Amino acid sequence: MLAALLHGIVLAFGLILPLGAQNVFVFNQGASQPKFRGTIPVIITASLCDTLLILLAVLGVSVIVLTVPVLQTVLFSIGILFLIYMGWSIWKSDPSDLSRKEASMPPKKQIMFAMSVSLLNPHAILDTIGVIGTSSLSYSGTEKAAFTAACIIVSWIWFSGLAVAGRIVGNVDSQGKFLKMINKLSALIIWGVAIYIAIQLFQKF
Repeated sequence: MLAALLHGIVLAFGLILPLGAQNVFVFNQGASQPKFRGTIPVIITASLCDTLLILLAVLGVSVIVLTVPVLQTVLFSIGILFLIYMGWSIWKSDPSDLSRKEASMPPKKQIMFAMSVSLLNPHAILDTIGVIGTSSLSYSGTEKAAFTAACIIVSWIWFSGLAVAGRIVGNVDSQGKFLKMINKLSALIIWGVAIYIAIQLFQKF
């Protein structure tokens, strides 16, 4: 069981570490929110979405997405639109001209955006299915449960840590100049993900 647990931890960190739209958004909100409790909606939403994807991958339910081309096309298309909109919202926000309270996103918008980068990002979904789902096939019973739990726990710890790191950066950057640069970089990365997904979608036709 220990081997399965360690495997889950290493695998989850390997998948979650790359600088993707989800990580960028959580960090961005950590830096933007005037108080740490303001980041709780994005942390919980991102973590719950990852938990759902991991459970679906381990249970084999998410394989349906890979076997139905229409579902893939719809998912890719919606994902691209959400990412373009999210990138624009982050790009146009200017924390150097506004107070952090005004520049930060309200809870509902945080939840909506966090769900979109988590559940409407085909690249993240395919990674979860292809890597975590496939790896879980070598385990059963308590070992499979330990592997799954390890992946989920890493996800919750990682998003909490990202928000804390963002919060620290936001506190150091009292004038909002560095945060403005982070916003621009965040938007560019999110748009980059959208372009990558669009290319993948184009190649399917």
